[in-house]
Amino acid sequence: MSATQRLRTVVFYLLLSASAFVWGTASLVIAPLLPFRQRYRIIVQSWCRLAIWLARSLVGIRYEVHGLENIPERPCVILAKHQSTWETFFLSGLFSPLSQVLKRELLLVPFFGWALALMRPIAIDRDNPKLALKQLAKQGHEHLMRGNWVLVFPEGTRVPVGETGKFSRGGSALAVNAGLPVLPIAHNAGHCWPKQGWAKHPGTIQVFIGPPMYAEGEGPRAISELNQRAERWIGERMAEIDPPRAVSSASLAN
Repeated sequence: MSATQRLRTVVFYLLLSASAFVWGTASLVIAPLLPFRQRYRIIVQSWCRLAIWLARSLVGIRYEVHGLENIPERPCVILAKHQSTWETFFLSGLFSPLSQVLKRELLLVPFFGWALALMRPIAIDRDNPKLALKQLAKQGHEHLMRGNWVLVFPEGTRVPVGETGKFSRGGSALAVNAGLPVLPIAHNAGHCWPKQGWAKHPGTIQVFIGPPMYAEGEGPRAISELNQRAERWIGERMAEIDPPRAVSSASLAN
């Protein structure tokens, strides 16, 4: 990475951090006074779009979106590839209102975490997988019934470029039980915004939004089939834009 790019990256982080502090502090005052949908648009959506703009303007991270016409009118469960932090900002700015699954520890971060709690995220205990699934099922269903999008990263954590993690069925189960489709999304953000390190690389991220996928029936078998279909679609798109280096044995077993 060139000296100029390193400097741009430092400036990017400084401005992003400053905006997060201002956003978090202002949210604690403004958010409780607003209806949830308006709260989300003004606070979350605007800040996430600012983050994407800063990434584009300062470190040259651009993007192209394919398949916007596939987004259904009624909110559903989004199953997205997870390679970096970029897609968290991008998807939170694209879909409104949106609730995503995150570690409950994030809500303890002063100012930022407190403000984040006002956005009604699905905060789970990752150290207790069984409890986490129950939290996702209960809170996720409530959000869907209110007409909110629910973002789930089936791999559970950010996966390095060229690799694939185990594809959890939690998001597909949530969609099937609510009688709604899943919306698969693939991208290669990890090339520009890697999982590890602070480096940011200029380039154009390719984002593919697939057609809504409905379960064929009900119950565990329908959930498994829908999950495999979504995983296959994402895998095929990733093979086109981000050829795999390795596939985990856990993923193959799934």
